[in-house]
Amino acid sequence: MHCTLLLAAVISVAAAAGPEDEIRNAEKQWAAAVMKQDFTVLASILGEQLIYAHSTGVVETKDEYLGKLKAGSTRYDLIEHRSLTVKIYGEAAVAHARVRMRGATREGPFDNELIMMHFWVKQGGRWRLVAHQTTRLPT
Repeated sequence: MHCTLLLAAVISVAAAAGPEDEIRNAEKQWAAAVMKQDFTVLASILGEQLIYAHSTGVVETKDEYLGKLKAGSTRYDLIEHRSLTVKIYGEAAVAHARVRMRGATREGPFDNELIMMHFWVKQGGRWRLVAHQTTRLPT
């Protein structure tokens, strides 16, 4: 009886730590690193061939995106996932979310409701963000 309960507990813990939860955690780590301007963590999360497409239509590489953040021309005070759907495809995953992003650019402050799509790929045993696309929702 005790072995059955222990086995059930181990199986439920293993299921809870699956790829979907790993992506949900990676999304939280990405958002926290952007808001804290933790460029070391952010650089380790982003794939080398990143395609970063903003809701403004601007598309950047990893170096361009990080450079803009480091220069202070874009600042994110809030990145809040309002909903998040994750689909796993082997060593790849798609995360689709409704998010609120608040911050400022050189043009002024922004407070946007967005749909966000992230494409994650497992590289070297860890999930890396390789594509980002946002679409601004009407206000």
